[in-house]
Amino acid sequence: MASFYVKGGVELKGEIVPQGAKNEALQIISAVLLTKDKVTITNIPDIVDVNLQIELMAEIGVKVERITRHTCTFQADNIDPDYLGSEAFRKKSARLRGSVMIAGPMLARFGKAYVPKPGGDKIGRRRLDTHIIGFQKLGARFNYEDTNSLMQLTASKLRGAYMLLDEPSVTGTANIVMAAVMAEGITTIYNAACEPYLQQLCNMLNRMGAKISGIGSNLLTIEGVQKLSGTDHAMLPDMIEVGSFIGLAAMTQSELTIKNVGLSCLGIIPEKFMQLGIQMEFKGDDIFIPAQEVYQIQTFLDGSILTVSDHPWPGLTPDLLSIILVTATQAIGSVLIHQKMFESRLFFVDKLVDMGAQIILCDPHRATVIGIGRKYALHGITMSSPDIRAGVALLIAALSADGYSTIQNIEQIDRGYQYIDTRLNNLGADIQRIA
Repeated sequence: MASFYVKGGVELKGEIVPQGAKNEALQIISAVLLTKDKVTITNIPDIVDVNLQIELMAEIGVKVERITRHTCTFQADNIDPDYLGSEAFRKKSARLRGSVMIAGPMLARFGKAYVPKPGGDKIGRRRLDTHIIGFQKLGARFNYEDTNSLMQLTASKLRGAYMLLDEPSVTGTANIVMAAVMAEGITTIYNAACEPYLQQLCNMLNRMGAKISGIGSNLLTIEGVQKLSGTDHAMLPDMIEVGSFIGLAAMTQSELTIKNVGLSCLGIIPEKFMQLGIQMEFKGDDIFIPAQEVYQIQTFLDGSILTVSDHPWPGLTPDLLSIILVTATQAIGSVLIHQKMFESRLFFVDKLVDMGAQIILCDPHRATVIGIGRKYALHGITMSSPDIRAGVALLIAALSADGYSTIQNIEQIDRGYQYIDTRLNNLGADIQRIA
């Protein structure tokens, strides 16, 4: 496994452009299965998870032309639906959570889909009930093959239905939407996710000929159509990268400009970092972070300790809680981080404690950070990246620390952040990739 060898305590300076959105890409690339026509996608992030998804498309039978590392054309005019039931597909999809997003389009267009046990981060249970129940309400039949952990869905004809989702799952909503766009009649999805990435998917499907209304709200209405056509689509900037760079600038006392952030689609992300005392200026679609010697965490109006928690959009995405937690370690003041969705995502804090941070892990979902206000720097250690977001949080800690750190298992970081060592080294960081 590869590692990063990181020299800490180096001030960064310059401009950085966020990659295309990872979480959007996995949905959008899956949606190309809904049409025989050519679909062109731009601003694709060149990361492991997305590249695996593109490889899966090719193996299913999609014609893929990679014009550049960030632009691809897809044409799904010769698909083998039975490949998804093969051992080869199960092995590849076990490495990728996003493989589940293929089910909705395959069910809509071919009347059958296979869902293997999902891969991805080891951050706790990530159930698929919302996906499966939604498909069943559209008329799909469900069978679980225990011998190979494979879920099979079949439907001679999908029919529109009313459904109230038990949770506003982003991937669940996206999967159900992709199944419903070619179902007979009207589908109504209440308690739907409404993240910008889901809005992007719905807008793309409408350009392809779908009839989806209520986009951006938690009530989607879909009038089924018989077929969809090709389109062009550009990915949004990755909001998780934007938040990561804000935290990086604060922790390393660096002056950074984050370019082309898609400010209108960031929601409350900038506000949450400002609650930690981080200054920023908005210049068009750019965010300028000045170098700050200190930053102080706000309290609530009654003087009680600030709590930062994840919540469905327009609340704070859970993917940024690891970044906010590490950023708070060098602030003045305290904050309670409440990770509601995943019960294993805060377990990386023991590594920050080993570096000198003051953190109390209250339970699997909550951690209290007592900011040390730069009274002393964190110190470098050897550690391992447990998942994508924790891995980047540890990289940010290492860049701010005294001495050298080694971060192992950086394949986790590569799954979500493209060329992160090269891009940060261009700003003045000292990160060596060791095979």
